[in-house]
Amino acid sequence: MNLLVTGGCGFIGANFVHEQRRQYPQDRLVVLDALTYCGNLRNLESLSSDPGVAFVRGDICDADRVAQLLRDDHMDAIVHFAAESHVDRSILGPLPFVQTNVVGTTVLLEAARKAQVQRFLHVSTDEVYGTLGPTDPPFTEETPLAPRSPYAASKAASDHLALAYAHTYGLPVVVTRCSNNYGPFQFPEKLLPLMILSALADQPLPVYGDGQQVRDWIYVEDHCRGIDAALRRGRPGAVYNFGGRAERTNLEMVHAILELVGKPRSLIRFVADRLGHDRRYAVECSRAEHELDWHARWSLDDGLRETVRWYREHPSWCQSVQSGEYRTFYDRNYTTRLAESTEVAQCG
Repeated sequence: MNLLVTGGCGFIGANFVHEQRRQYPQDRLVVLDALTYCGNLRNLESLSSDPGVAFVRGDICDADRVAQLLRDDHMDAIVHFAAESHVDRSILGPLPFVQTNVVGTTVLLEAARKAQVQRFLHVSTDEVYGTLGPTDPPFTEETPLAPRSPYAASKAASDHLALAYAHTYGLPVVVTRCSNNYGPFQFPEKLLPLMILSALADQPLPVYGDGQQVRDWIYVEDHCRGIDAALRRGRPGAVYNFGGRAERTNLEMVHAILELVGKPRSLIRFVADRLGHDRRYAVECSRAEHELDWHARWSLDDGLRETVRWYREHPSWCQSVQSGEYRTFYDRNYTTRLAESTEVAQCG
């Protein structure tokens, strides 16, 4: 297949690109990414000599750019990761979330419809379901959407649009919703990399509220395999949940990280809670297990150990993100063959 991967320089998108190259070296991937603050071209640096991976710097809201890519590069499918995704940032400034997550997704859907793309895989989040009480059963794909942050609301809107295109136009859309991801390449504003890097530097670990917010955690490689299964075997118009069946409080996760890096719990600092902080997320992923023959392979203990190992062994990547140097990587290392064309070039 020829795949257009939007947001492929972000955390989950980059892991998906690496997983695809391992599993399907005969496929061709074009990564479209605007390289906003969380898009890091260094995440694909090891694929710089891979002829099956190309990169285009561009915005999913640019309808002409998207349409030309689909037409000129003969894309068979779109895997749509590109999104503004940090809840705290959405509370401070909701408009970019509406622009990228709602308008950008609509631009992609319309371009895919006109180009008659064979599959549109829309990557979403369990946050569209809202929050759970301590004894509530996990979210299923039939749970009504009840988003409680600007980020979650923008993703819920994009989900509705994607499924509306499936119903109205017959566009072969599949929507995936996943619980909290962790693993390599995650931007350090998110909980686990923030805690890992802070602990390694003997800096305070800020924990929201009482730290008793519960999340279901899934290692990013398992999520990427789920996305691939939904892309290749999912029913058009269907929604699939992916989770790790590993519910833990935020404080339990912080304790586990401190133990893995050998640092004391005295580094923990409780800070004022996030506005509207959802108390618990958890998803039921039986549909994906039964229909897609997908199962999470990584235990939480093994996944956390591997994640800590990765951050320890990649100090250059960590330093470039923390210093902001990664924002100049594109300008220092990447040259398009024709500056204003839609031609694509290697990632390196």
